[in-house]
Amino acid sequence: MDRLHLGQHISQQFNSELAALTRQVLAMGGLVEAQLATAMEALAARDLRQVAHVVAREDEVNAAELEIDARCTQILARRQPAASDLRLVLAVVRMVANLERIGDEAERIARIAEKLGNAELPEHYAFKLAQMGSLVRDQLRGTLDTFARMDETRALERLRRDREVDVLYKELTRLLVDLMQRESERVPAALEMLWGARALERIGDRCKNICEQVIYLVRGKDVRHTGLSRSAAPLPETKQ
Repeated sequence: MDRLHLGQHISQQFNSELAALTRQVLAMGGLVEAQLATAMEALAARDLRQVAHVVAREDEVNAAELEIDARCTQILARRQPAASDLRLVLAVVRMVANLERIGDEAERIARIAEKLGNAELPEHYAFKLAQMGSLVRDQLRGTLDTFARMDETRALERLRRDREVDVLYKELTRLLVDLMQRESERVPAALEMLWGARALERIGDRCKNICEQVIYLVRGKDVRHTGLSRSAAPLPETKQ
């Protein structure tokens, strides 16, 4: 099976188009990463100015997705790519859809900060949520790095690290449910925090999806629904 070979076309213009497409994806990824960081800061500080900043920049994320989709459509129509070039275009379309969803979740987290207002919860719960946020931000950063490097091994490592996010999510969910059962007056605030944790867990899932596309892009192997993220087995070999 054809492995990834970029930058080897007779047409220098085609090379430039593929390189520009990759840069656009990384730029969108950087924007989404900044959105998530600001959303978590807004949640920690209940800062309405940062909430407004996240909400306002959501339009930039959406516009980036539309622009990249349009570029992919043009490449498909004009270049009729094959093999690894076609995989790149298909993978990019799937990746930017996941990045746009991450932007949506970041906005959701920011709006939770707005809804919480001055409501307080024991510091331990806020710490757990911040810990989960830090892990997810690192996951997103590492996921974007695997695409920038076209590194299948790192993509697999990141794919499997999603389990760490799931463990934290389950732990925080258990703690918040227990709190709501014990102290009914804290239910509204605890529920908002629970939605925040759920948004972070979904971002982790989106990062996992992107890592699967990096593996597909490099190896030509679709590993979705294979259980690879739960297995310690190495990537399966593909025929050359």
